[in-house]
Amino acid sequence: MAVALLVAAGSGERLGAGRPKAFVELAGRPMLAWSLDAVRAAGIAEIVVALPAGEDAPSGTVGVPGGATRSASVRAALAAAPPGDVVVHDAARPLVTPETFTATLAALAHADCAIAAAPVPDTIKEAGDDRVVTATLDRSRLWAIQTPQAFRRAALEQALTQPDELLAQATDDAWLVERTGGTVRVVESTPANFKVTTAHDLRIAELLLADRLPPAPAH
Repeated sequence: MAVALLVAAGSGERLGAGRPKAFVELAGRPMLAWSLDAVRAAGIAEIVVALPAGEDAPSGTVGVPGGATRSASVRAALAAAPPGDVVVHDAARPLVTPETFTATLAALAHADCAIAAAPVPDTIKEAGDDRVVTATLDRSRLWAIQTPQAFRRAALEQALTQPDELLAQATDDAWLVERTGGTVRVVESTPANFKVTTAHDLRIAELLLADRLPPAPAH
């Protein structure tokens, strides 16, 4: 049995919507609802949501107060989760598919952690503070990391025991598993599973999600 931890505690300041990002309306529904649909369609019934202050947990989920950092929110959600492997997903990625959840969980057969990621299509250059290029990286080995990220529970629990100052630096939980010597495997996803950060992202997501809505009834 697996349990899903949905990270929905972000303030959404860069989105400029005036309320927490996961609860902003997207194609007629709260953004969080789209990820919940995908989790449930993947057959995951146990769901814990890390929430911002003032928001209630969606029906059929367990809600916990989110922390000051992303990893603190994950740690709080994990503490409230029943036994089993864990899949963590950012509610700000509403275009995730059920198949991405099942694929990352299946990849745990060969790893401590499995992460959705898209191949990097662009040329990537490294530059210093002076903006002078120091290297051109081999993009065939580069991946843009997304969520969901699946974990053997013991691996995630160990990763989250690290000091708070280190947790605050983590942009994803897989990095913490890497630091403790765990094996992390990439599961190929697509750029469509992007993170909604700006008003432009919100509009693009709305256009794409409109294709998933049922047609309006004929009059």
